[in-house]
Amino acid sequence: MKRSYLVLLLTAIPTLLLSAEPSAFGAGDLNNPNPYGLTSNEKVILETKKSLRKVSVKSNNQANELDSLRERIDGLQSVIESLSRKAHNNKINLKKLNENSSLSSKSRNEYDKRFSELVQSNVDSVEKLKLTIAEVSSVVDTINAQYVTKKEFNSLVVDMNNFKSLITKEFKSNKSISSSSKLSSMSSADVYNQAKANFDKKYYTKAIENYEYLIKKNYKPAYAHYMIGEMNYRRKNYSNAISYFKKSSSLYSKASYMPSLMLHTAVSMDRTGDESHAKAFYKAVVSKYPESHEAKQARKYLDKK
Repeated sequence: MKRSYLVLLLTAIPTLLLSAEPSAFGAGDLNNPNPYGLTSNEKVILETKKSLRKVSVKSNNQANELDSLRERIDGLQSVIESLSRKAHNNKINLKKLNENSSLSSKSRNEYDKRFSELVQSNVDSVEKLKLTIAEVSSVVDTINAQYVTKKEFNSLVVDMNNFKSLITKEFKSNKSISSSSKLSSMSSADVYNQAKANFDKKYYTKAIENYEYLIKKNYKPAYAHYMIGEMNYRRKNYSNAISYFKKSSSLYSKASYMPSLMLHTAVSMDRTGDESHAKAFYKAVVSKYPESHEAKQARKYLDKK
């Protein structure tokens, strides 16, 4: 019985190791709270999203502040109206007292003085409140001048998205015309051979055009993505390299070049400051391809950590 448990455990270990390997990859996920492996375009989009989020927060804060000030003005106006009514009533009462002949001259003078002081106090209070309202109104005017309404904000987002879409389409259209016009007369196999020749000569710009054409033709797309990733890696465009490696692995994860793909993914992550994910990939290379040249290189990187 113990022996059979041991056999089951040994059988399960490779599966556990494989499941622990980072899937190729959560890179490029803009919805991730801590995105990594972003292309240059994805970084621009992420920064734009952050900027828009700040505008949204500022807009909401301004709206809240404006509502608060409006409430303060309404409250102050209510106080002024109350004081004005009191002042008016005091004047009426004062007049009645003056007309009341039953009061002695001394008492009437005392009431005159007291009500005069009260009226003057009310007048002073009203003037102070008017001044406060003027100051608050000035603040409201300033906020209104700078206030971004929800409609204006949404319009800004729509305009930005339309502009981004237009630029992307234009870029793809121009690129497609220049590449397709030269390669459309060739067979996919010939383009593949030309891509390899350009890569060997380090004509990476031409080689990338070849492989992108092959991707559109769906001719060995996993390998084409891997090769474009390799050229971005050699050019030290590490974020772009990760993006292409990710796509290649998702298309065919059992390719012979997977050890190199995973090692270069780890190095790319290292170079972009994503050390935690890089370390996980180094370990995955060692555990999955222990006898490979890439595993040897991965161990060296891990020894430096």
